[in-house]
Amino acid sequence: MFHHIMGFERALPWLLIALAVGYLAGSIPFGVLVARIFKLGDLRKIGSGSIGATNVLRTGNKLAAFTTMLLDALKGTLPVLFFLGLWGDLAGQAAGLGAFLGHCFPVWLRFNGGKGVATWLGIMLAIHPLTWAALCLTWLATAAFTRISSAGGLVAAASGPLWLILFGRWEAVLLAIILGALVWIRHHANIWRILRGKEPKIGKKSP
Repeated sequence: MFHHIMGFERALPWLLIALAVGYLAGSIPFGVLVARIFKLGDLRKIGSGSIGATNVLRTGNKLAAFTTMLLDALKGTLPVLFFLGLWGDLAGQAAGLGAFLGHCFPVWLRFNGGKGVATWLGIMLAIHPLTWAALCLTWLATAAFTRISSAGGLVAAASGPLWLILFGRWEAVLLAIILGALVWIRHHANIWRILRGKEPKIGKKSP
């Protein structure tokens, strides 16, 4: 559809629709819902208080953590794929940005959401699967070496634009830079704890 729309101003309403739908999808607090289903308590009162899979893992329930990670990733993947097919690349990227913002700042939780790594990876899967695979390997390698989940996410987020450039996907580099920067901003407390040597290790159960 965008191939027939001349000028950004005429495309803007459609981009805003994609952004809004992506936001609503991203704002579904799957971590909170999964924690309730698995009877793990209020996730916002556990560990870091984040609603993401890493904090669910701190309850000691690996299945709940995996379920949360999968659902958080899908709420990034599905809106992007939908709008990529409907209106093209820019709309898909707008939906991805919206999904990420929805996860991090969900209206239902007074704009206090997760850190965004799983949703970001889901977005990248829809945009370019090969880059997604490289990012997953980057996360796994870093997490395995440091035993710190947030360190894996931070290194992967920083490498996102570089992988896209390497694979020749320049059209998505700006989005990767924006999302990567937001991931780092959302992890500011984790970065401080890493520097102080106080960031929880993978698999450590919170009291």
